[in-house]
Amino acid sequence: MSTSLLPLRRLTPPVHLLRAFSTVARFGGVSRAAEALHLTQSAVSKQIQELEKWVGVDLFERSRKRLTLTPAGERYEKAVRALLSQLESATLELITSTDGGGALHLSSLPTFGARWLIPLLPQFQQQHPQVTLHFVPYVQSYDFESPNLDCSILFGDGHWPGARAHYLDGQDVALIAPPTSFGGPPIHTPHDVARYTRLRHLTIPHAWMTWAQAWDVGNMDPLAGLQFDQFQTIIQAVMAGMGVALVPRCLVQNKIASGMVSEPLPQHGLVSNLGYWLCYPESRANIAPLVAFRNWLLQHAQPPKEPTASSLAAQQKARSKQRSISNAS
Repeated sequence: MSTSLLPLRRLTPPVHLLRAFSTVARFGGVSRAAEALHLTQSAVSKQIQELEKWVGVDLFERSRKRLTLTPAGERYEKAVRALLSQLESATLELITSTDGGGALHLSSLPTFGARWLIPLLPQFQQQHPQVTLHFVPYVQSYDFESPNLDCSILFGDGHWPGARAHYLDGQDVALIAPPTSFGGPPIHTPHDVARYTRLRHLTIPHAWMTWAQAWDVGNMDPLAGLQFDQFQTIIQAVMAGMGVALVPRCLVQNKIASGMVSEPLPQHGLVSNLGYWLCYPESRANIAPLVAFRNWLLQHAQPPKEPTASSLAAQQKARSKQRSISNAS
């Protein structure tokens, strides 16, 4: 090989070495990185050693079984991560640019997916038969660096680092109670809600506080009650007569209409600053399957609403409390 080519070769490490480096840095160790790359731990370790030999710089500090990036490794990892993302995006765009088709890997919160998205998908398939949807486990939803995830439907205020977000639905919150056939205490005013057990979603601990402030209800503890991790479970619990709940209307409107749950105070719901959003990284914004899915999905989206003032105040208070906890830990 000509010596004139050596510097250029050394400045362009093989992609598989860069992928191994970025994955180990993300997981903080070889074991989980090997699982993600579908390689043995020995193979990943050798790739890291080969890359360090290639660049002539120590990229990791080794402490027992954990690898920690050196200052040089941290700078290099940021650049490598961005380059790998750009390469994946360019390749995907090339593959799918011929007919606007291809595979779209997405994830969704289970309840929203089952009650809002899935009933609409036959229409999408009919209009865009060239696009194949692949649902991936929701646990990957925040990992937009994963090559196996193009977009995700998340619940929040629309702000996720490194992601574009488009509002879909969910700000309109309904107060639901067991079916009238259960014969529980009547709910004629917001103050009557205190007679029931309040059911809470663990990721929205301030919901009842927000509602109580909005309707000047002071005769109940807004933090008391049973806690669940999914709206689907909360809705089922209300149907079983376990209590009352605050649920995005888009998830429960059919249950209300059919009488499977009741809405005793339809004028005393809430407009939350939280909702369901279609999110994706900037690097994937222009791949053809995502463009087709996004344009179609936004035709079914609701316009965002101005949140109830107490909703914003409660969210800010919750964030402040979370920061205090983080600083104290």
